[in-house]
Amino acid sequence: MTHASDESRPHETAVYTHGHHESVLRSHSWRTAANSAAYLLPELKSGLDVLDVGCGPGTITADLAALVAPGRVTAVDAAEDVLDKARAVAAERGLTNVEFAVADVHALDFPDDSFDVVHAHQVLQHVGDPVRALHEMRRVCRPGGVVAARDSDYGSFTWYPASPALDRWQELYQRVARANGGEPDAGRRLFAWARRAGFTDITTTAGTWCFATPDERAWWSGLWADRTTASVYARLAVDGGHATPETLAGIASAWREWGEREDGWFMVPHGEILCRVR
Repeated sequence: MTHASDESRPHETAVYTHGHHESVLRSHSWRTAANSAAYLLPELKSGLDVLDVGCGPGTITADLAALVAPGRVTAVDAAEDVLDKARAVAAERGLTNVEFAVADVHALDFPDDSFDVVHAHQVLQHVGDPVRALHEMRRVCRPGGVVAARDSDYGSFTWYPASPALDRWQELYQRVARANGGEPDAGRRLFAWARRAGFTDITTTAGTWCFATPDERAWWSGLWADRTTASVYARLAVDGGHATPETLAGIASAWREWGEREDGWFMVPHGEILCRVR
């Protein structure tokens, strides 16, 4: 397949809100196919070729590779540094059927009809043109294959007990993410985006993460406290004029206080789409 010149090709316009600070990778490395792609698992079988878009540190990728072996998994991400971590995960698990490359989902450098399954987890909320991204994912998927995407929906996050400071965190995060060119409430939009990308056979589902045990609360609150003050998100919030360091420190403290509440409960809802390619 021949692409147009680099100047005329679609490209990423959004800034990745989270970056790859340790607090971000702490969360991303927790993800598995079971807890983050259960809706896709019935479609997987030995011998399929899979493209994993926005693979991050590669824990989901590694699970997919084990499930489809001897089929191949190609995992791509926009950041070269995080691919080194993904390669290390694959090597630790002894996987030989996975390869990694830098790529922009708006202009995937693969021929038409290259893969049986094209998967993206928590990707479309961060890109500048999610419809274009889905169109590209559809282009590289073979007829009879599936394009699968799952994204959280920040506006639907809910927790107990109530915390005005976490209300401020939710509003602030959404403001920063949108200023960076993303859409933090992507979960509710996946179905509409898929239809605009040309899919006609779309199965929509929803899934959740829930954090309530002492260990879960400590982990979730701790990573968000650290992310709020030390990650790329923190810098973008301050540099963009959305918050002061003092505001972020107060939100981080509220995260840790919530994490210590014995009755604390937090839910992260996700939209999911499974699109069959005709």
